[in-house]
Amino acid sequence: MAQPAPVEAVVFDLGGVLLDWDPRHLYRKLFADEDEMERFLDEVCSPAWHAPHDRGVPTAPSCAALASRHPDLAEPIWAWSSRSDEMIGGVDAGSVEILRAVKESGLPCYALTNMEAETYPVRRGRYPFLQWFDGTVVSGWEGMAKPDPAIFRLLLDRHGLMAETTLMIDDRGENLDAADRLGMQTLLFRSSRQLRTGLEAAGVLRRSVAPQRPGAR
Repeated sequence: MAQPAPVEAVVFDLGGVLLDWDPRHLYRKLFADEDEMERFLDEVCSPAWHAPHDRGVPTAPSCAALASRHPDLAEPIWAWSSRSDEMIGGVDAGSVEILRAVKESGLPCYALTNMEAETYPVRRGRYPFLQWFDGTVVSGWEGMAKPDPAIFRLLLDRHGLMAETTLMIDDRGENLDAADRLGMQTLLFRSSRQLRTGLEAAGVLRRSVAPQRPGAR
């Protein structure tokens, strides 16, 4: 089996890798009952309803239309637009340190994120490490979202990257499947520790060596 080409650029997903994005961080504040919250997120503000936001549809008119169909749930529906920053539970400090280490290694770093057009600038201002990237492709600005192969091609073409020397990090297998079909190298994110191990195996980061105890041979 042929060895992968040396990695010349690393692409990070944002939500689920660097940012802990989950609507439940917000909606646990609005629903006392967990099952009721899950039904709301499955049937009302559902993944299918949210998907167009990642492709550029503004959240406010979308929430207005949905609230008109569910007036009894207008408050939590509108929260999707007005309180979206509360869907971020924090950052993965380990992943941020890995991003720093990759940058310091000299490799260019890019971000490819499914995110609403209006929320990305707010998060970029709030989290300074989002300004470390050599380039960022935001789905809401482009009118397309992962796992559409077109957004991966756009990333490669816009930044002059070769698929076979570009490593994509993402927490969703379907996104990595799309990248793999284009010839990109891929790494499925599960934890910052696992990410570091994977980047060491790919030759992106040096393998860490445990310090020897005094007197050890």
